[in-house]
Amino acid sequence: MSRKIFAGTLGALALAVATLGIAAPAASAAPAKLSHSEATAKLEDAGIKWQSSGNCSDRDQPNCTSFEQVNEATIDGIIDFKGSSDCALTLTGGTETGHADGTHSHWNGYKVDFSPTSCTADYIRGNFSEVDSPAWGSEQWKDDSGNLYTLEGNHWDVTYY
Repeated sequence: MSRKIFAGTLGALALAVATLGIAAPAASAAPAKLSHSEATAKLEDAGIKWQSSGNCSDRDQPNCTSFEQVNEATIDGIIDFKGSSDCALTLTGGTETGHADGTHSHWNGYKVDFSPTSCTADYIRGNFSEVDSPAWGSEQWKDDSGNLYTLEGNHWDVTYY
């Protein structure tokens, strides 16, 4: 095909797309990230506690609890959960190493863990839809936004999308 015909065809295609109002798919932006201090300040302002079995916040140590590079949407999600449930929350896991890999992982900022209480369990079971449990959890629930709450024995593992 000659360049002239190709350019004319490409121009006609562009005109057709513009005329029909067809938009190219938007690229999804990377999620906004927070530093550990930014995340803990937001959590503290919302009345959410956090603890570490190692009394530390080093992201590279599995016995620490870190929120370094957590997605802002994850922190906003847990704050919304606290506000809706009116339950006391203590986070026990964030972005520190030692969790399972994957796109929507702790390390990538999509997940937090919190200690189970009767208040959180009652709220989750009373307000979310139960879904098939993964092999690594005893029960799993989905909220209206598609976020997953998985009971993993001694904590709730929550994925915010």
